[in-house]
Parts: sequence; C-alpha cells; structure tokens
Amino acid sequence: MLKTNKENLVKWSVQGKIHHPLGGNYRITFDGKPMVLPATGGISYNVKIGDSAFNWVGDHVEPGVSIRNENTAENAALTTFACIGNEAKVVSGDAKGKKGYVTGMHGGIEHVMIYFDDETLEDLAIDDKILVKAYGQGLAIEGYEDVAVMSIDPNLFEKLGITEKDGKLQVPVVAKVPAYLMGSGTGSSNAYSGDYDIMTADKEEIKRLGLDKLRFGDLVLLQDHDNTYGTGYLGGAISIGVIVHSDCVKSGHGPGVTVIMSSSKGNIEGVIDINANIGYYMNK
Repeated sequence: MLKTNKENLVKWSVQGKIHHPLGGNYRITFDGKPMVLPATGGISYNVKIGDSAFNWVGDHVEPGVSIRNENTAENAALTTFACIGNEAKVVSGDAKGKKGYVTGMHGGIEHVMIYFDDETLEDLAIDDKILVKAYGQGLAIEGYEDVAVMSIDPNLFEKLGITEKDGKLQVPVVAKVPAYLMGSGTGSSNAYSGDYDIMTADKEEIKRLGLDKLRFGDLVLLQDHDNTYGTGYLGGAISIGVIVHSDCVKSGHGPGVTVIMSSSKGNIEGVIDINANIGYYMNK
C-alpha cells in the first residue's frame, strides 16, 4: 500500500443546506435549439451514482442531493474542503441523523453533491442542513512529490487499488479523455474546488472513444492536462478525476470532472477497469 500523510491531516466540519434549484429560462443547445430543462440543485430522486451520465432530459444534472451556503466565504470553505468520499450527515429536518457521502463538487453553481439512499431522500427537504466531515485536502504520497492529490477522502483513496510500476502510479480508470475535449472550466486558477467539463457536441468522437458509456462516479484519466496549480493543457501531464454531473446541451460543456490527482511530469498511468467508480469503492 502507498504510504501517505493521512494521519497528519485535519478532519473538521463544513456544512451546507440543500439548495433550491435555479432556472426556468431557455438553454440554447450547441446547435441552436432553445430548451427548458431541469438542471442544477435540489434533490434528484432518480439520478444516482453509477447511472449513465448521458441521455437525461436535463442539463448539468447533479446526482443525489446538492448543497451550498449563501454566504460566499462559507460556501468557498464548503466546496474547497469537502472531499469525495467524506461522510455527510443530515443535521436538521425529518431525516436528521441519516448519513451519506460526498460525490463531487460543481463549479459555477458552487455545489457539493451528496449521496443518500432512497429512504433518506424521501425524508429530505429543501433547506435541510447537512454536515460534512471534511478530510483529505493536503493528502500527499511519499516518494511522489510531483503528484498532487486533492479533493478525495484518504480512506476512499486507499480503496482505489493504486499500484506502482517503473516509478509511476497505476490508477484504475474507466476511460481516457484526450486534452482537446476538455472545455468549460479550463483555465481555472484552482483545481481544489469545482470541476471542468468534457465537451460532447461531437457525438461520433465521444462514441469512438467510449466516453458515451461514462457514469456518475466513474474515474477518468485526462491526457495532457495539469491541475497542480490551476486547470489547463500541458503536454505529458496526466490528471485523474471523477464524473460528478451529467452531460449538457450547451456548447463547450458536458459531463463534469472533479480532479483528485495530477502530475505535471506524467508520473501517473491509467489502467482500464470497468469497476473504477466511487460507488463500487464506497461499498467494498
């Protein structure tokens, strides 16, 4: 097993409330069609980790429960320090005491998404408060100083089955994404919060690469993208991320990726594994 500094990381509290969905206006598709669609926020009862990220009649749909704070500074802390796999607990309302886990962060709308089972979803309501045991930022791998690890719970990280070969980390992924497909969110100054999108307007190319089979929670490899100190193209760099929201109709958008690892020197390799999904690892 890889040696990390997990015992030195701080586990602390961040909190948000279930955010009412926003929208109601037309969304213009990449080919010029106006549509009115469900989008971000609220409680998605039938959109879950492990489901396809495609074919939903919606735009940027977030699986499970979406939380945020209206105070900007507090929400920045929530979206930065909540990590994928962190325990989340309902602390108000009819579902008080029920637990789930963080599945990703969505930039722009600045949401954190939470998985809960079906019984809990039925008892939740808009504005219910959810506490997250934030744990993971600052995680580092001994001997791999070039590899930045971010936004993943150390306990989930250990379940990914990462191995070493010829001085590189072998990370299970379901697919590899060429750099030219990364769109909205590219150029962000900080990859420790939010996500960026795989562009999907070219349906034939998406199908050719097998990306049309992506599911919420899948791990993917981003080729020639460095997320160490921002988000952008760098030849030879490799990043690993998790699919956090659905496909989109807007130009330059598509399934969102929250980054969990990045190496500017390419010291990460992807190993194709159809089970490389956080839902699978969280239930191991």
